[in-house]
Amino acid sequence: MSTENEGNAVPSAPSAPSTPPVPPSASTPPQDAHAAAHPAPEPPRTPPAPAGPPTAPLPTAPPAAPPAAPPAAGWPPPPGGPAWGAPLPAAGGPPHKRSGGGLVAAVLAAALIAGGVGGGIGYWAAERNDGSTSSTTVAAGEAPAGFKREPGTIAAVANKALPSVVTIEAKAGGSAAEGGTGTGFVYDKEGHILTNNHVVASAAEGGTLSATFSNGKKYDAEVIGRAQGYDVAVLKLKNAPAGLAPLPLGDSDRVAVGDSTIAIGAPFGLSNTVTTGIISAKNRPVASGDGSGAGRNSYMSALQTDASINPGNSGGPLLDARGAVIGINSAIQSAGSGGLGQSQAGSIGLGFAIPVNQARTVADQLIKTGRPVYAVIGATVNMTEEGEGARIADEGENGTPAVVPNGPAAKAGLKPGDVITKFGDRAIDSGPTLISQIWTHKPGDKVTLTYERGGKSTSVEVVLGERTGDSD
Repeated sequence: MSTENEGNAVPSAPSAPSTPPVPPSASTPPQDAHAAAHPAPEPPRTPPAPAGPPTAPLPTAPPAAPPAAPPAAGWPPPPGGPAWGAPLPAAGGPPHKRSGGGLVAAVLAAALIAGGVGGGIGYWAAERNDGSTSSTTVAAGEAPAGFKREPGTIAAVANKALPSVVTIEAKAGGSAAEGGTGTGFVYDKEGHILTNNHVVASAAEGGTLSATFSNGKKYDAEVIGRAQGYDVAVLKLKNAPAGLAPLPLGDSDRVAVGDSTIAIGAPFGLSNTVTTGIISAKNRPVASGDGSGAGRNSYMSALQTDASINPGNSGGPLLDARGAVIGINSAIQSAGSGGLGQSQAGSIGLGFAIPVNQARTVADQLIKTGRPVYAVIGATVNMTEEGEGARIADEGENGTPAVVPNGPAAKAGLKPGDVITKFGDRAIDSGPTLISQIWTHKPGDKVTLTYERGGKSTSVEVVLGERTGDSD
């Protein structure tokens, strides 16, 4: 995964909503609020014709001696009669039977008019917001003003974690064109930031580094220590602000395939991007280049995730469903690259993260001494052969012995040509796989190692040695 921003202009983001969007799983299907508040009445039915003779049209002028009879149902009273809404005068004789259809029409008309007036008044009062205590109409179906997401939802986890994630900008010394964008997260309250080595490598010698928080505040930073082999680096903010909230660290040994994951980073420079997925596999041996072309690789027994990870996500946290860091996003498999590493191609759902248990050990060592410490077996293995284990080479680099005299492998009886097939409880199929497994341990650990020689399999105990610093 390349940390270089491709230089594409990023369009201005729209104004962020006051609250994060409701995730689809927690929302209800949209509906029309007005329809929910006032179901559309059925159109009034035409009153059936009365059984008797047809009603005569209303006269234009009252007769000399008008009979005392109530007005026809469903029609307004004649001029001079009671006003709309006033009670009808009591009739002297027995009431006449009315057509039910006319009464229903009048009631529906009144309801429609009253509803329209009430709704209009309610809207006007809400718009005026004059603090009046009079009753207003409230439309049903509106989202409550105090809507809160339950703890454990993706939105809740992301909202809590984002303020502790930073976008890192690295610029090489003397050349503004070299550098890139990556991600990191707050490691402690003293202002240490944990990220990948390949994110900051271009600026480690005389360059400049800055870290920008999700609130837009930007701080200069410096490298405290970096481990090229582990692909881990620690920065420290200059003039770190008070109140930093370190992200909680989980236990990557207890992660299970299928667990939910949340990745936060700045893919292609798009800061504060959140993606989700699951743990697709564990203990995946990964050798990734630093993009320099110098052949300096990093090795990890990685957590594999299908959460979308792209260039710029490097160094960002991989969270579990509780919001605890379980890994540092570091590399992707890309269809365009043909291999594992920091390629400029995009995600195809194969991302790899350094387990946080290993990253924490490395970070603590870097903060303490500024230099990484690696566990070693004291033997040079072939790094190109695959499938049948890790074969110890005939000789080491620059003509040195392949098995270091008096080293861990020599003390265990290993010789050049031996093929290491198992390390602890992990099967070994290549040199990179062996190194990635060795580096999950600490110097001094005792590990059972199985090797083949002349068709015979032998298991021995190896006490791991140590190497301080990165080899050139």
